[in-house]
Amino acid sequence: MELPTPEDLREKRQSLGMTQSEIADRAGVSQPLIARIENGDVDPRLSTVARIVEVFESVEEDVVTAEDLMSEEVITVSPDDTVRDAVETMQEAQFSQLPVVEDGVPVGSTSDAMVARARSQTDDLPHTRVGDIMGESFPTVSPGADMTTVSRLLNHSSAVLVTREGKLVGIITDADVAAHVGSE
Repeated sequence: MELPTPEDLREKRQSLGMTQSEIADRAGVSQPLIARIENGDVDPRLSTVARIVEVFESVEEDVVTAEDLMSEEVITVSPDDTVRDAVETMQEAQFSQLPVVEDGVPVGSTSDAMVARARSQTDDLPHTRVGDIMGESFPTVSPGADMTTVSRLLNHSSAVLVTREGKLVGIITDADVAAHVGSE
């Protein structure tokens, strides 16, 4: 069994967004002791380290991640698809927007509003490539991103894409967050 180093404990606490006082309260020790442990000023008892690790584990179980929120079945279009194909796909799925994906990698987005704006700029819009009218890609996060990060992004975007090694694995919208909150 490998014990965590003081640096490991500090990094873990920080990654969970917790203060020394929060850890101390939950572990039943003082905040100054947590500070001394993290600074390497004291060699804590094994039982104290075990209680701190238990706090970390219980907090991690409560953390909602992008992977918990995302819909894995993502309907997409390619930049080489025609606008007509994209509109038909949006209508069939009853969505007003879609990610544009090439070889599994998000490269842009399209929406009913983009199609409507492009109508006045393009003579043969139905046969125009989606890549010629698409907008910026939705923001992306890793599967481990927390709900706070996802919520902040959704304040500025209508969707958040979840990627693993650059490849699209899921999508999150306000509806996904609301569904999760409703199931708690």
